[in-house]
Order: sequence, then C-alpha cells, then structure tokens
Amino acid sequence: MRIHIKGGRLIDPANGIDAQHDLYIADGEVVAIDQTPDGFGADQVIDASDQIVIPGLVDLNARLREPGQEHKATIASETRAAAAGGITTLCVQPDTDPIIDTPAVSELIHHRARQAGYARVVTLGALTLQLQGEHLSEMEELMREGGCIAVSNALNPLNNTLVYRRALEYAANFDLTVFIYANDPWLSNKGCAHEGAISTRLGLPGIPESAETVAVARDLMLIEQTGVRAHFMHLSCAQSIQKITRARHDNLPVSIDVAAHQLYLTEMDLGDFNSACHVIPPLRTQRDKDGLRAGLGSGTINAISSCHQPHDADAKLAPFCETDPGISALETLLPLTLRLAEEKVLSLSEAIARITSEPARILGIDGGRLGVGDRADVCIFDPQERWTVDYNTLASCGKNTPFLGWEMQGRVSQTLLAGQSVYQVNQ
Repeated sequence: MRIHIKGGRLIDPANGIDAQHDLYIADGEVVAIDQTPDGFGADQVIDASDQIVIPGLVDLNARLREPGQEHKATIASETRAAAAGGITTLCVQPDTDPIIDTPAVSELIHHRARQAGYARVVTLGALTLQLQGEHLSEMEELMREGGCIAVSNALNPLNNTLVYRRALEYAANFDLTVFIYANDPWLSNKGCAHEGAISTRLGLPGIPESAETVAVARDLMLIEQTGVRAHFMHLSCAQSIQKITRARHDNLPVSIDVAAHQLYLTEMDLGDFNSACHVIPPLRTQRDKDGLRAGLGSGTINAISSCHQPHDADAKLAPFCETDPGISALETLLPLTLRLAEEKVLSLSEAIARITSEPARILGIDGGRLGVGDRADVCIFDPQERWTVDYNTLASCGKNTPFLGWEMQGRVSQTLLAGQSVYQVNQ
C-alpha cells in the first residue's frame, strides 16, 4: 500500500518538525517527506488540509482486561478504542489473570493483539512471581521468550525491602526498566480518596500524600544503590515531583508519567460520592494539580498516559469505597493533552512529544516519530473540531469516565498502523 498524505501540518517533535509537509508511505514505512520518490504511485491519497499529522500515540499505561476480565473488555475492543483515539502502541501491566509471569501469557496477549490488528501491544512482565513480592520472576525468560520489554509489580506492594532490592538488582543485570507504582500500603491503609477536607466531609477513608512521597523516597534510595533504570507511573503529588527532580539532578536514571485526568481533576470533583472519580492514586488537591502541570512545563515529567481502566456498569454502582477504581481514558488522552497546549502549560509540539516520542523512548521501542525510514504509525486529527464525550459513542467497552458531557476540541480523523488504515472517522 502506497499512501500520500498531503497538505497537513506535520508535527514530529523527535525530528524537530513543525510545518506543512507532504508525507509519502510505502510498505509500512515513511519513504519521503515533500519530495515524491522516483516511480511512486499512490494507491491512496489522504487530504490532510487544515489537519495535523503526528506520530501514532504511545500509551505507557493501559489495562485491556484480557485475559481474565473479558466481561469488562477485550483486547480487540480496547485496541479498537485506542485506534479511535490515535493510539498505535499500548503498554499493558502484568496484573492480568493469569498474571504475566510466564512467557506464555505474554505471547497470548501479543497474539490476540495481532489478531485484532488495531494497535500494537507491548507487555510488562511481573517483577515477582504472582506479583506477591516474595520470589523473583524469571525476568530473562519473560524478556527473551515472552517479548516483555520491562518489568513491574503493577499496583501490588513489595513489603520485603530486601526482596525489592534483589529484584531491582536482577532487573538491572538484564538492563530492564522497572515500572514503579509508588505507594506505601500501610499508610494508604485501604483508603479510597485523598486524605483531606473532602474525604473528612464525606466520611471516606483517606490516602495521605505521604503514602506516595515516602514510597518515592525509599524507591529513589534503592534505585541509587542498585543502578537500575526506573520509571515512576502515574504520580499524583507535587512533592513527589520535587523529590524526583532532585534525583534527576543527581543523575539517577528515572523517568515519570502522569495520568491525563490528574491534570484536570482534583478531590473537589468527588462531589457527593461521584464514583467516576474513584481512581488510584486518588485525585489530590489543587496545589498538587498545579505542581504536576508545573512539572510538565519544566520537563521533569516525561510523559502523559491514559491510565486506562475500563469497567462494566456494575463496577461503579456500589458505595464509593466499594466501587472499582479507574477511568476509561483511551479516547480522551489526545484532546486532554491538546488542551494543555491551549492553556499554555506546554507548547503544542511539547505536548505531542509527551504522548509520542517520550513514551517511546521510555519503553525503548521504535515509534513516536515520522522521519524517513520510520514505521508509518500515524495519527491525523482536526484541531478545530469540537465533540462531546458521549456514553453511546465511546468505542471502549468501558464508559466509566468523569469526562462524560465535556466538550473536547481536536478529533482524530484517521489512524494508520504500519501504513494500514485502522480507524477512519464516521466509518
């Protein structure tokens, strides 16, 4: 398939491009920019006039619910939703059922994703067996035979710090990045909301800021001792960002992502027990939200993730604390990121980098760029089109989003995966 994308504004932060260019694609790769290759005859011409052409989005943190929870969603349904949101690569956590602590489970996920054909899925292997924090997983086997690109203990704590240290040393030995959820389970104490005035008023058990910051401090010390490359997932506190800023100043190999919803919502959005806002880590204070935005602006926060967690309707109908935490977020990742540029938190090119080239760099994968010779994973969107987040039009099986009814600006019109169209609006 040979494709000519003409007349669009090409933004490719990895290659420093932000201007109107024509893109030529053949055999799944970008073969030229502006200059028509000799003998090139397009099978398809995409008119991208008045639209923006960017690399396909790379999402660092999504749960697809398969295997194990197919009543909530499947790999096919969620990768299709990802394509509708311009996402071409998804990174999934190891806390599936069964857990990704054997190559077979990882291979199954890759196989199902290839069968569906909407997006590329990469897997994190379990840091410890069954994520129980007691025995190290076979990381080399997960990487070599299962194709896992990094390891994580997902949301499960490692209570034994000696096991934690050994796990980090083992991962460092294989040059594997460890994805870390910074949380002290004793301080969290099964809370469900940020510990503060709102949780007190609602009578909800709170999760103090220290549950995250104490864990960040401990993790940084172990990272320094072991020399492992680490990535902190979906941080929520301004003080956490300050600690990691200092650690990076001291040249520790750490990176950070923040979930898009943490940049727009606070504890105030819990209102009167709005279970759509039940997330882990919890929505924090206005000061924390401002701190996260400042971290993005300064470059301390490397990436923005969806933290996608689709649920069935029943999962959000119980009393607040008993509902399942998480937001369905694949289709709002791009417009929420674009809004940061409108609000001058970042330039448009910097915002695009946080969801394309930066997460690709953290994962160590090809992607997130559209130079000549790069794989033709492409997202084309209309920056002016306004649309409303609607229960009936979300492609994800999960409709659990607090952004229902929000007006978004910027809508994906077409997504290409390795030069093949996997999504086209209104089709």
